Amino acid sequence: MKLVPLGDRVVLKQVEAEETTKSGIVLPGSAKEKPQQAEVIAVGPGGMIDGKEVKMEVKVGAKVIYSKYAGTEVKLNDEEFIIVKQSDILAVVE
Repeated sequence: MKLVPLGDRVVLKQVEAEETTKSGIVLPGSAKEKPQQAEVIAVGPGGMIDGKEVKMEVKVGAKVIYSKYAGTEVKLNDEEFIIVKQSDILAVVE
């Protein structure tokens, strides 16, 4: 089974949070903040959304930064994904 997003939706998989800080302090699970960086797994077709033409600007495999409270979390085959609108993606990391 795979996720196929519709419209202007994008499927993201979060990158793993770092276990230690730059100074070497190990963070317990409760202190780790969810990363806002993810990899694009699938991209919807775009098209006419609410009467406006939407062109998809992200591609599968791109690393992106998305809004902190955006999207819907989905679990499929023991993997967690986030489905967001393209407008919730703030930047592409190059």
